[in-house]
Amino acid sequence: QNSCRASIQTIIMSVTSFGAVFVDGDWHRSDSVIDVVNPATSTTCGMIDRAGSTEAERALTAAKNAGKQWESSEIAGREKAIQSYIRSLLENKGRIVDLLIEETGKVTSNAEYDFNMLIDCLQYHVEEAKRSYGAVIPSPDGSTLSYSRNVPVGVVVAVLTWNFPLLNLGYKLGPILATGCTCVIKPSEVTPLATSLCVELSKGCIPNGVINLVNGTGLDLLEPLCASAIPRLLTTIGSTAMGRRMVQYSATSIKRFSLELGGDAPVLVFADCDLEAAVADIVGLKFANAGQICVSPNRVLVEQSIYEQFIALVAEKAKVYTCGAGTDERDAAAVVQPVVSEASLARLLGYVTDAVDRGARVVCGGARIDRPGTFLAPTVLADVHGEMLCTQEELFGPLMTIRPFVSREEAFVAANNTDFGLSGYVYTTSLETMLVAEKSLLCGNVLINGAHYSIELPHGGLKQSGYGKDISHFSMRDYYDVKRITIKRT
Repeated sequence: QNSCRASIQTIIMSVTSFGAVFVDGDWHRSDSVIDVVNPATSTTCGMIDRAGSTEAERALTAAKNAGKQWESSEIAGREKAIQSYIRSLLENKGRIVDLLIEETGKVTSNAEYDFNMLIDCLQYHVEEAKRSYGAVIPSPDGSTLSYSRNVPVGVVVAVLTWNFPLLNLGYKLGPILATGCTCVIKPSEVTPLATSLCVELSKGCIPNGVINLVNGTGLDLLEPLCASAIPRLLTTIGSTAMGRRMVQYSATSIKRFSLELGGDAPVLVFADCDLEAAVADIVGLKFANAGQICVSPNRVLVEQSIYEQFIALVAEKAKVYTCGAGTDERDAAAVVQPVVSEASLARLLGYVTDAVDRGARVVCGGARIDRPGTFLAPTVLADVHGEMLCTQEELFGPLMTIRPFVSREEAFVAANNTDFGLSGYVYTTSLETMLVAEKSLLCGNVLINGAHYSIELPHGGLKQSGYGKDISHFSMRDYYDVKRITIKRT
């Protein structure tokens, strides 16, 4: 612990500028720099050096070399190291959260949630590792004793997206460290600062080489990371396009995958539901994190008989929101943060223009906020239909689309009319409808009468939303190989 604290003193000069690669406990620089932009102000808030294939190979080699000692350590020893790391992170929470707000434009409570999820994941998975039992397998004739053991899969490459930088880090680093794997982390170049600092804080707590990090773009790093024969597991939280690229590059050797990819979440609101509770739940989740959540409501389908009433209630709640970041939430009932970039804002405004041109009704919002940063006013579009771009793609922004349905069968057909299947939501008091939803919705997460996500619950998708699970005890399976041992009786 003392050596861990001592290492923290070296961070002061590098909190807003990080190297290209963190390997064996040290940063290494490159000649190319990427600026990090605060979306709440559109100003540069930090920078990273840009890594390439040479740095990627260096990080992978370090992870491979550190593997033998770390994977052979007992869980008690790993737990001691992980708890030391957690203390280091907690001692630096203020600086980490400040960096997170600067690079993401999050409000403070959202940034603190993001940080706390990293801590919770580290703690949760080390406890789950203690209960990752093998099994005794009896032989039919009693001639052998056989049992299974869980062994670490080896080197993991984790490619992370930008919307929840530290939650995403925790979803991967928690099981990596607990199971005895080593890793190379590739954070998004859009939001790399807080992640880089958190990885740096592992020095003196986690053995050198267990956690390595490469900064840079996906164009520069995905292929060298995934095509290398060193990693055994490739994992990501990101787009379906990114997942396909990782699979494509990986074919140089046999690897396994854990991929949480794009979402296109349908929401079915039936006339018999608690309408006010449903509206509060849907609006709250839609505009949280500026709609930049993989499980955010993407396509809201409302039974015809309550359609206009639902729209009126949504508009009433949406109009309460103001735009802001950091501590702005102290003076507002509800705050929507900026979207991540100018390109994202332009894409969302393009959806609005296309929808209006094709007959959609703008209930509220629909325009950029006249202030610094990349803020879109909370936007609600009604009367959308399948020919509009906003119904064909994952929105990833503070834009809600609403359309009516007449029959239950129509609603479920429309809900499943997508290549994706991460989360789906249903609001009803009918047990029959609930049971139809549980069986019919082609989603990895089916949520009835409320959005609920928690660390003990498996999270992952069906269809083009990927495979494998994050969090819960199910996630541990991706990071273990199962070894069978048989002893012949004499």
